[in-house]
Amino acid sequence: MPSPARLPVALIQMSCSSDPAKNLRKAIDQIAKAARRGAKLVCLPELFRSLYFCQKQDYACFDLAEPIPGPTTKVLAAAAKKHKITLVSSLFEKRTGGLYHNTAVVFGPDGKTLGIYRKMHIPDDPGFNEKFYFTPGDTGFEPIDTPVGKLGVLVCWDQWYPEAARLMALRGAQILIYPTAIGWARGEKKDVCHTQRSAWQTIQRSHAIANGLFVLSINRTGWEKDLNFWGTSFVSNPFGKVMAEASHSREEIIHSSLDLKETTSTRQHWPFLRDRRIDAYGGLDQRFLNS
Repeated sequence: MPSPARLPVALIQMSCSSDPAKNLRKAIDQIAKAARRGAKLVCLPELFRSLYFCQKQDYACFDLAEPIPGPTTKVLAAAAKKHKITLVSSLFEKRTGGLYHNTAVVFGPDGKTLGIYRKMHIPDDPGFNEKFYFTPGDTGFEPIDTPVGKLGVLVCWDQWYPEAARLMALRGAQILIYPTAIGWARGEKKDVCHTQRSAWQTIQRSHAIANGLFVLSINRTGWEKDLNFWGTSFVSNPFGKVMAEASHSREEIIHSSLDLKETTSTRQHWPFLRDRRIDAYGGLDQRFLNS
Protein backbone atom coordinates (compact mmCIF):
# COMPACT_ATOMS: atom_id res chain seq x y z
CA MET A 1 0.00 0.00 0.00
CA PRO A 2 1.26 3.54 -0.65
CA SER A 3 2.57 5.51 2.31
CA PRO A 4 2.82 9.28 2.86
CA ALA A 5 6.14 11.09 2.53
CA ARG A 6 5.96 12.07 6.18
CA LEU A 7 4.07 9.99 8.68
CA PRO A 8 2.79 11.49 11.96
CA VAL A 9 2.94 8.82 14.69
CA ALA A 10 1.87 8.70 18.34
CA LEU A 11 2.94 6.30 21.09
CA ILE A 12 0.57 6.00 24.04
CA GLN A 13 2.46 5.42 27.29
CA MET A 14 -0.05 4.58 30.02
CA SER A 15 -0.38 3.01 33.43
CA CYS A 16 -2.85 0.18 33.91
CA SER A 17 -5.28 -0.78 36.66
CA SER A 18 -7.04 -3.97 37.71
CA ASP A 19 -10.18 -2.83 35.87
CA PRO A 20 -10.07 -3.90 32.17
CA ALA A 21 -13.02 -1.68 31.23
CA LYS A 22 -11.33 1.36 32.77
CA ASN A 23 -8.07 0.60 30.96
CA LEU A 24 -9.87 0.25 27.65
CA ARG A 25 -11.71 3.55 28.16
CA LYS A 26 -8.41 5.26 28.96
CA ALA A 27 -6.85 3.83 25.81
CA ILE A 28 -9.77 5.01 23.68
CA ASP A 29 -9.51 8.51 25.19
CA GLN A 30 -5.77 8.62 24.50
CA ILE A 31 -6.27 7.42 20.94
CA ALA A 32 -8.70 10.30 20.39
CA LYS A 33 -6.20 12.81 21.79
CA ALA A 34 -3.43 11.45 19.57
CA ALA A 35 -5.66 11.63 16.50
CA ARG A 36 -6.69 15.21 17.27
CA ARG A 37 -3.02 16.14 17.19
CA GLY A 38 -2.74 14.69 13.71
CA ALA A 39 -1.36 11.19 14.28
CA LYS A 40 -2.06 8.73 11.46
CA LEU A 41 -0.34 5.79 13.17
CA VAL A 42 -1.14 5.23 16.86
CA CYS A 43 0.42 2.50 19.02
CA LEU A 44 -0.61 1.07 22.39
CA PRO A 45 1.61 -0.78 24.91
CA GLU A 46 1.64 -4.53 25.48
CA LEU A 47 -1.41 -6.07 27.21
CA PHE A 48 -2.75 -2.60 28.08
CA ARG A 49 -6.20 -3.90 29.00
CA SER A 50 -5.07 -5.30 32.38
CA LEU A 51 -2.37 -5.28 34.98
CA TYR A 52 0.68 -7.29 33.93
CA PHE A 53 -0.74 -10.55 35.28
CA CYS A 54 2.36 -12.58 34.34
CA GLN A 55 4.04 -11.65 37.63
CA LYS A 56 2.30 -14.74 39.04
CA GLN A 57 0.96 -18.09 37.88
CA ASP A 58 -2.78 -17.97 38.44
CA TYR A 59 -5.36 -19.91 36.44
CA ALA A 60 -7.94 -17.20 37.15
CA CYS A 61 -5.97 -14.83 34.91
CA PHE A 62 -6.97 -16.85 31.86
CA ASP A 63 -10.39 -15.22 32.26
CA LEU A 64 -8.79 -12.00 30.97
CA ALA A 65 -8.26 -13.54 27.53
CA GLU A 66 -10.59 -12.81 24.62
CA PRO A 67 -11.08 -14.23 21.15
CA ILE A 68 -10.02 -12.29 18.07
CA PRO A 69 -12.32 -10.91 16.80
CA GLY A 70 -14.00 -10.21 20.12
CA PRO A 71 -15.38 -7.46 22.38
CA THR A 72 -12.15 -5.46 22.69
CA THR A 73 -11.21 -5.68 19.01
CA LYS A 74 -14.70 -4.39 18.19
CA VAL A 75 -14.11 -1.28 20.31
CA LEU A 76 -10.60 -0.71 18.95
CA ALA A 77 -11.75 -1.17 15.36
CA ALA A 78 -14.46 1.43 15.90
CA ALA A 79 -11.89 3.88 17.29
CA ALA A 80 -9.59 3.37 14.31
CA LYS A 81 -12.48 3.97 11.93
CA LYS A 82 -13.80 7.00 13.82
CA HIS A 83 -10.42 8.74 13.79
CA LYS A 84 -9.29 7.41 10.40
CA ILE A 85 -6.01 6.07 11.78
CA THR A 86 -3.94 2.93 11.62
CA LEU A 87 -3.92 1.47 15.12
CA VAL A 88 -1.49 -1.07 16.63
CA SER A 89 -2.86 -2.80 19.73
CA SER A 90 -1.92 -5.71 21.99
CA LEU A 91 -4.28 -8.35 23.42
CA PHE A 92 -4.36 -11.56 25.45
CA GLU A 93 -5.84 -13.86 22.81
CA LYS A 94 -7.88 -16.97 23.51
CA ARG A 95 -7.97 -19.31 20.53
CA THR A 96 -9.56 -22.13 22.51
CA GLY A 97 -9.34 -23.53 26.02
CA GLY A 98 -5.68 -24.20 26.82
CA LEU A 99 -4.39 -22.26 23.78
CA TYR A 100 -3.58 -18.61 24.38
CA HIS A 101 -1.31 -16.05 22.73
CA ASN A 102 0.16 -12.62 23.37
CA THR A 103 -1.10 -11.03 20.17
CA ALA A 104 -0.75 -7.69 18.40
CA VAL A 105 -3.68 -6.63 16.22
CA VAL A 106 -3.44 -3.90 13.56
CA PHE A 107 -6.54 -2.01 12.45
CA GLY A 108 -6.88 0.20 9.40
CA PRO A 109 -8.64 3.57 9.09
CA ASP A 110 -11.73 1.77 7.78
CA GLY A 111 -11.92 -0.27 11.00
CA LYS A 112 -10.90 -3.52 9.35
CA THR A 113 -8.30 -5.83 10.86
CA LEU A 114 -5.25 -5.63 8.60
CA GLY A 115 -3.25 -8.34 10.33
CA ILE A 116 -2.14 -9.94 13.57
CA TYR A 117 1.20 -10.95 15.02
CA ARG A 118 1.52 -13.55 17.78
CA LYS A 119 4.53 -13.05 20.04
CA MET A 120 7.23 -15.54 19.10
CA HIS A 121 9.77 -15.25 21.95
CA ILE A 122 8.15 -16.05 25.30
CA PRO A 123 10.15 -15.23 28.47
CA ASP A 124 10.15 -17.18 31.71
CA ASP A 125 11.87 -15.19 34.42
CA PRO A 126 11.02 -14.18 38.00
CA GLY A 127 8.14 -11.73 37.64
CA PHE A 128 7.68 -12.56 33.96
CA ASN A 129 5.98 -15.98 33.96
CA GLU A 130 4.79 -15.74 30.38
CA LYS A 131 5.35 -19.38 29.43
CA PHE A 132 2.58 -20.28 31.88
CA TYR A 133 0.11 -18.24 29.82
CA PHE A 134 1.27 -17.92 26.22
CA THR A 135 1.90 -20.37 23.41
CA PRO A 136 4.70 -19.19 21.07
CA GLY A 137 3.34 -17.48 17.97
CA ASP A 138 2.67 -19.20 14.67
CA THR A 139 2.31 -16.16 12.41
CA GLY A 140 6.03 -15.91 11.60
CA PHE A 141 7.89 -12.66 11.06
CA GLU A 142 5.69 -11.17 8.35
CA PRO A 143 5.16 -7.40 7.95
CA ILE A 144 1.58 -6.15 7.89
CA ASP A 145 0.52 -4.02 4.92
CA THR A 146 -1.24 -0.82 5.97
CA PRO A 147 -2.10 2.56 4.40
CA VAL A 148 0.89 4.06 6.22
CA GLY A 149 3.41 1.45 5.07
CA LYS A 150 4.59 -2.05 5.89
CA LEU A 151 4.75 -2.49 9.65
CA GLY A 152 7.05 -5.05 11.25
CA VAL A 153 5.08 -5.57 14.46
CA LEU A 154 6.85 -7.54 17.20
CA VAL A 155 6.13 -7.75 20.94
CA CYS A 156 8.33 -6.99 23.98
CA TRP A 157 10.77 -9.92 24.48
CA ASP A 158 11.07 -10.11 20.69
CA GLN A 159 12.92 -6.79 20.89
CA TRP A 160 16.10 -8.46 22.15
CA TYR A 161 16.44 -10.69 19.07
CA PRO A 162 18.22 -9.34 15.97
CA GLU A 163 16.93 -12.29 13.95
CA ALA A 164 13.33 -11.11 14.32
CA ALA A 165 14.14 -7.55 13.29
CA ARG A 166 16.25 -8.73 10.34
CA LEU A 167 13.59 -11.06 8.98
CA MET A 168 10.98 -8.30 9.18
CA ALA A 169 13.35 -5.98 7.33
CA LEU A 170 14.18 -8.56 4.66
CA ARG A 171 10.46 -9.01 4.03
CA GLY A 172 9.93 -5.32 3.41
CA ALA A 173 9.05 -3.76 6.78
CA GLN A 174 9.47 0.02 6.81
CA ILE A 175 8.92 0.47 10.55
CA LEU A 176 9.58 -1.90 13.47
CA ILE A 177 7.01 -1.58 16.27
CA TYR A 178 7.43 -3.08 19.73
CA PRO A 179 4.45 -2.94 22.14
CA THR A 180 6.15 -3.55 25.49
CA ALA A 181 5.69 -4.20 29.20
CA ILE A 182 9.08 -4.06 30.89
CA GLY A 183 10.21 -2.73 34.25
CA TRP A 184 12.48 -2.95 37.25
CA ALA A 185 11.99 -5.46 40.04
CA ARG A 186 11.38 -4.06 43.50
CA GLY A 187 14.63 -3.71 45.44
CA GLU A 188 17.01 -3.56 42.47
CA LYS A 189 19.91 -1.14 42.85
CA LYS A 190 19.62 2.16 41.02
CA ASP A 191 22.72 1.61 38.88
CA VAL A 192 21.41 -1.81 37.82
CA CYS A 193 18.08 -0.23 36.86
CA HIS A 194 19.77 2.39 34.71
CA THR A 195 21.97 -0.23 33.05
CA GLN A 196 18.98 -2.41 32.22
CA ARG A 197 16.99 0.44 30.71
CA SER A 198 19.99 1.62 28.70
CA ALA A 199 20.54 -1.89 27.32
CA TRP A 200 16.85 -2.11 26.40
CA GLN A 201 16.97 1.08 24.37
CA THR A 202 20.40 0.33 22.89
CA ILE A 203 19.41 -3.06 21.46
CA GLN A 204 16.37 -1.59 19.74
CA ARG A 205 18.32 1.37 18.36
CA SER A 206 20.80 -1.18 17.02
CA HIS A 207 17.98 -2.90 15.11
CA ALA A 208 17.16 0.48 13.56
CA ILE A 209 20.79 0.98 12.51
CA ALA A 210 21.49 -2.56 11.28
CA ASN A 211 18.34 -2.62 9.16
CA GLY A 212 17.97 1.04 8.18
CA LEU A 213 14.49 1.31 9.68
CA PHE A 214 12.48 3.41 12.09
CA VAL A 215 11.76 1.79 15.46
CA LEU A 216 8.78 2.59 17.68
CA SER A 217 8.86 1.16 21.22
CA ILE A 218 5.80 1.62 23.46
CA ASN A 219 6.03 0.76 27.16
CA ARG A 220 3.64 1.09 30.09
CA THR A 221 4.54 2.98 33.25
CA GLY A 222 3.79 2.83 36.98
CA TRP A 223 4.13 0.39 39.87
CA GLU A 224 2.30 -2.93 39.63
CA LYS A 225 2.98 -5.14 42.65
CA ASP A 226 6.73 -5.91 42.45
CA LEU A 227 7.47 -4.30 39.09
CA ASN A 228 8.10 -0.63 38.33
CA PHE A 229 7.48 -0.26 34.62
CA TRP A 230 10.07 2.14 33.30
CA GLY A 231 8.16 3.86 30.51
CA THR A 232 10.71 5.63 28.29
CA SER A 233 8.72 4.90 25.14
CA PHE A 234 10.70 6.21 22.19
CA VAL A 235 11.04 6.71 18.46
CA SER A 236 14.36 5.99 16.74
CA ASN A 237 15.31 6.96 13.19
CA PRO A 238 17.28 4.61 10.89
CA PHE A 239 20.60 5.96 12.24
CA GLY A 240 19.58 5.07 15.78
CA LYS A 241 18.94 8.68 16.81
CA VAL A 242 16.16 9.04 19.39
CA MET A 243 13.66 11.46 17.84
CA ALA A 244 11.17 11.47 20.71
CA GLU A 245 11.20 9.92 24.17
CA ALA A 246 8.79 9.73 27.10
CA SER A 247 9.68 10.01 30.76
CA HIS A 248 10.09 6.88 32.87
CA SER A 249 7.28 7.65 35.30
CA ARG A 250 4.48 9.64 33.62
CA GLU A 251 1.56 8.78 31.42
CA GLU A 252 1.98 10.65 28.17
CA ILE A 253 1.60 10.56 24.42
CA ILE A 254 4.74 11.16 22.43
CA HIS A 255 4.49 12.36 18.84
CA SER A 256 6.95 12.24 16.00
CA SER A 257 6.97 12.64 12.23
CA LEU A 258 8.73 9.99 10.16
CA ASP A 259 10.20 10.64 6.74
CA LEU A 260 9.95 7.15 5.29
CA LYS A 261 12.32 8.08 2.46
CA GLU A 262 15.11 7.99 5.06
CA THR A 263 15.13 4.20 4.85
CA THR A 264 16.32 4.32 1.23
CA SER A 265 18.88 7.07 1.77
CA THR A 266 20.23 5.44 4.94
CA ARG A 267 20.65 2.08 3.25
CA GLN A 268 22.41 3.72 0.31
CA HIS A 269 25.01 5.23 2.64
CA TRP A 270 25.20 2.26 5.02
CA PRO A 271 24.59 -0.73 2.71
CA PHE A 272 24.53 -3.46 5.34
CA LEU A 273 22.03 -5.51 3.37
CA ARG A 274 24.29 -5.42 0.31
CA ASP A 275 27.32 -6.68 2.21
CA ARG A 276 25.70 -9.53 4.10
CA ARG A 277 27.58 -12.81 3.61
CA ILE A 278 24.55 -15.03 3.20
CA ASP A 279 26.84 -17.80 1.93
CA ALA A 280 28.62 -17.93 5.30
CA TYR A 281 25.77 -17.85 7.82
CA GLY A 282 25.10 -21.56 8.11
CA GLY A 283 24.42 -22.47 11.72
CA LEU A 284 22.21 -19.53 12.61
CA ASP A 285 19.30 -21.94 12.70
CA GLN A 286 21.01 -23.99 15.43
CA ARG A 287 20.51 -23.51 19.19
CA PHE A 288 24.27 -23.60 19.88
CA LEU A 289 27.45 -24.42 17.98
CA ASN A 290 30.29 -25.92 19.98
CA SER A 291 33.34 -26.27 17.78
